[in-house]
Amino acid sequence: MKHNKYLKVVGDIKDRGRIKWTALMLPEHVEMIREWYAKDELVAKPELTEDDLQLLQEEMDIALKRQCEVVIQSWKEGVVYEHRGTIEGIEARNRMIVCKEGEQRHRLSIDKVVGIVMID
Repeated sequence: MKHNKYLKVVGDIKDRGRIKWTALMLPEHVEMIREWYAKDELVAKPELTEDDLQLLQEEMDIALKRQCEVVIQSWKEGVVYEHRGTIEGIEARNRMIVCKEGEQRHRLSIDKVVGIVMID
């Protein structure tokens, strides 16, 4: 039997998923479905309590003093990004964290940070 990469076997039913329906849809419908899938993957910004903010501050201070490697999670426009590196400094005036990842330096807004985890 010939192998079909689009064929999925679910139980006793052989199915091609969305492939069989795309021929019946208008381009506008396909575009709307793609937008819907993209919006569905977005994450709402986590609401941090005072305790959470205090823990973030403590983790940031310890990581800065020890110069250990950290994973900083930042939220931007519905997506949570992870930055792995060491914290080189904190710019209080601009509310920025200076993080070094390998040879690159990144400046992350403190307001966008949702989590910090020390690795070392």
